Amino acid sequence: MSGFFDIPSDLQHSWLGLIGLHLREALLPVLAGLLIALPLSQLCVRFRWLYPPVLWVTTVLYAIPSLAFFVVLIDYTGQTELTVMIPLTVYTLVILVPAIVDGVRSVPQETLAAATAMGFGPVRRYVQVQLPIAVPAIIAGLRVATVSSISLVSVGALIGNQGALGNLINDANIYNRPELAVNAVLTMAVLAILADGLLVGLRLLLTPWMPSGARARRAQRPEPEVAAR
Repeated sequence: MSGFFDIPSDLQHSWLGLIGLHLREALLPVLAGLLIALPLSQLCVRFRWLYPPVLWVTTVLYAIPSLAFFVVLIDYTGQTELTVMIPLTVYTLVILVPAIVDGVRSVPQETLAAATAMGFGPVRRYVQVQLPIAVPAIIAGLRVATVSSISLVSVGALIGNQGALGNLINDANIYNRPELAVNAVLTMAVLAILADGLLVGLRLLLTPWMPSGARARRAQRPEPEVAAR
């Protein structure tokens, strides 16, 4: 079992150090994507003609393999974490922009009209009314983006050991130590599960008015018919 956590010295990190590096390379792009997606989605909601071209551009970028991104970026950013994080930020945008736009558009017009009548301007209405109601859709997008980012970081092992835990898979082949690959896969799976659980907890914290668990199932269960007397 000790060999399971015996990390080769060429990685220059302990097992916990690789976890910290992996989380940094995975979560910073998700945060950057969220910060970009929020104002971009508002523009798409406000100017409906803008949404189709934005969605088309992000979808085309998402279709580009990460290796192709690396080839383009490596001349400018070198074999660094930034070369890995830029594509992950783009991939996050593809997931978050539609999720936020759909969530904001789901806000009832009566609610928007009431906010406008209370003197809320476009920015204040977006921040204090539309975004809170769209939280479930945003968190759902964040869950997909976060889990995807945690798994995709490992591709960075192809450019100068920038794959964090993914570097263990490469070293497993070099040193003929399959336990390193098992370590990497299991650790990334646990990180993804924990991150997903934290986001679910955040959604419950931010939306206490929404039913959850047994309450949601009871709310969806049809009422029994009362027999006529």
